Amino acid sequence: MEENSKPYKWQSREQSLGYMVNWAARLFAREMDDALRPFGLMSGQLPVFFALANGKPQSQRDLVRLAAVEQSTMAKTLSRMERDGLIERMPDPNDRRSALISLSSSAADRLPDISAAVAAINARSHARLSEEESGLLLRLLHQVVNGLANDRS
Repeated sequence: MEENSKPYKWQSREQSLGYMVNWAARLFAREMDDALRPFGLMSGQLPVFFALANGKPQSQRDLVRLAAVEQSTMAKTLSRMERDGLIERMPDPNDRRSALISLSSSAADRLPDISAAVAAINARSHARLSEEESGLLLRLLHQVVNGLANDRS
């Protein structure tokens, strides 16, 4: 195969948007997991945790949509969170077949500390960027996410 016939444009993985975003995501997850471990929480549970942080119970279907994960992934996440005492399930008064999910009182009590830990890692992640660069990066990542999400629809 000729050098010019490569099916990609970058010369190295460090010039690949996908590689660099994935690398950053792995680093974020590792940092988050380390910071959240004392609270009995994992980074993969944060979308559920923050979706329930307003105190309003949610259905599993709503949490799937809010967290943008597969139903089976959400079921496993919720089972683990329930086992660990982070969430509680109660019957949905409008639908006998489903349950409403909320944070347990002990998890809700830890919300300020968990939010602070997440905020500290987010602040560290763009400490080397100006405010303008941080805003630009976030806007660009929104465009990437929206483009990829829309392509799957």
